[in-house]
Amino acid sequence: MPVWIGEFKGELAALSAAFVWAMSSVVYARMGQRIPPLELNLLKGGIAIGFLLLTVLVRGQLLPALDAPALGMLSLSGVIGITLGDTAYFAGLNSIGPRRTLLLETLAPPMTALLAAVFLGEQLGSGAWIGILLTVLGVAWVIGERVTETAGKTGQWVAGVRWALLAGLAQAGGAVLSRAALAQTEIEPVWGALVRLSAGVLGLLLWARLGRKPLDGLLKPLQSRRVLVAIVVAAFASTYLGIWLQQTALKFAPAGIAQTLSATSPLFVLPLAVWAGDRVSLRAILGVLVALAGVGILFSWR
Repeated sequence: MPVWIGEFKGELAALSAAFVWAMSSVVYARMGQRIPPLELNLLKGGIAIGFLLLTVLVRGQLLPALDAPALGMLSLSGVIGITLGDTAYFAGLNSIGPRRTLLLETLAPPMTALLAAVFLGEQLGSGAWIGILLTVLGVAWVIGERVTETAGKTGQWVAGVRWALLAGLAQAGGAVLSRAALAQTEIEPVWGALVRLSAGVLGLLLWARLGRKPLDGLLKPLQSRRVLVAIVVAAFASTYLGIWLQQTALKFAPAGIAQTLSATSPLFVLPLAVWAGDRVSLRAILGVLVALAGVGILFSWR
C-alpha cells in the first residue's frame, strides 16, 4: 500500500462512501415511491446485516472485546443515525424530492464539526474550516442549480423540510458518537458498522411496534424479482459498503472532515447525468471546482 493511501485512509474512505451513496440514491428515490420509508429502511438494513455477518465470518474476525461505553456509543449512533436519520431522509425524499433534501443535508458537515469540537475536543484549524466551507458551498451550489421537483402542498413542503433538517442533525450526532467509540479503541470498522446497523434496525422494529405499524407486508415488495434485485444491490452498495466505509472514515479522520467528504455524493452524480445525455451547466461545473478546491484543502490540512 502506498504511504499516501495509509496517511489519508479516512479521507479516501469518506470519498468512497460518497461515491457508493451517489450510485444508489437514484434507486432509493424510485423505490421510495413504492415502499414506505420505515419498511424500506428495515429491508435494506436487514440485508446489509447479512452481508456484514458474512464478511466477519469469511475474514475470521471473531467478536472483539467491546467495552460498555464503546458498545453503548455505537448502538446509540445507530439508533440516532439510522433509525431516526435514514427514516427522516427517506421521508424528506418523498415529500420534497432528492435535490431539496440533499441541499438541506449539506448542513450536516458543519454541525458534525461543531458537535465534535464541543463533545470530543476536536479543534480544527482555520484551513480545515475553510476546506469544509468550500466543499459544502460547492456541493450546495451543484444541488441547488435546478430545484425543479414538485414539492406538493404547502404542508407537505414544510414537513419535508423538517424531515430533511432532522436527517442532517441525526447524521451529525451519529457520526460524532461513532467517532468517539472508534477513534480511541481497537474496534475494527466492520464491527463498528455491524453494531451500529444492528442497533439501528432494532430501533426501527421498536419504532414500528410502538407506532402499531403493521409489518405483515414487509416482505411483500420482495415478491417482485425486479424490486428484490434493486433492493439487494442498493443495500449492498449504500448500506453494507457505505456504512463500513463511513466507519473507516470516522476511525481515521476527524469527524467534521469525514462527514464533509462523505457529503460529496452529488458531485459523483454529475458524470452519470452527462453519460445519460443531460446537459451540465457552467454553474454546476463551477460548483464542482469549488468543492474540489475544498476537498484539496482538507487533504493538504493533514
